[in-house]
Amino acid sequence: GRMALDVGCGAGLLCEPLARLGADVTGVDAAPENVAAAQHHADAGGLAIAYRCADVAAMDGQFDLVTSMEVIEHVTDPAAFIAALADRLAPSGLMILSTPNRTGKSKLAMITVAEGLGAIPKGTHDWDKFLTPDELTPLLEAAGLRIGMVRGIAFSASAGLHLSDDLSLNYILTATRA
Repeated sequence: GRMALDVGCGAGLLCEPLARLGADVTGVDAAPENVAAAQHHADAGGLAIAYRCADVAAMDGQFDLVTSMEVIEHVTDPAAFIAALADRLAPSGLMILSTPNRTGKSKLAMITVAEGLGAIPKGTHDWDKFLTPDELTPLLEAAGLRIGMVRGIAFSASAGLHLSDDLSLNYILTATRA
C-alpha cells in the first residue's frame, strides 16, 4: 500500500481515514500527550497506525503522501520545516498543507472570536506567524517543490467549513517535486 505521513497528527483526525483507505500511515507530533491520545483512539478502533513523538527533521524514510494541516503557523522556522517535509516526500509523492492566511479576516475569526469565545485556548495562535500564500510559495520552491492546487477553506452558516476560491481565512495547497 501507499505510505502516508501526517506531521502534527494531533488527534489522528487525518491518520484514521487514511488508514481506513488502506494507506500505511505514520503520524508524528511533537507533543507526547497528542501522540498518546491518538494511539489510544486508533488502538480502540483496531487501526494499525504508527504514531511517533518526534521532530519530522529527525525522521528517515520517504512517503507517497505527506500532510501537515494547521502546523506551519506554530513552528519557529517555517523554511526549515518545509525542507524537512520535502525530505520525507517520495520522488513521485504528493504534499498537502493547510494554514491560516495572515489577513484581517483570519485575525478576527481565529483570535478575536475563536480564542475569545474559548472555542480554542487563548494564545494558541500568533497572527504575526501566519503565512500568506505569497510568503509560503518561495519556501516550497526553495525546498524543490512545485505548487499544484491552492484552495481556500471558508466558513458559512449554511455550508460550514468548505473549499472555496476565497483564501482570506485559511487555505490548503498541494505540492510535488519540481
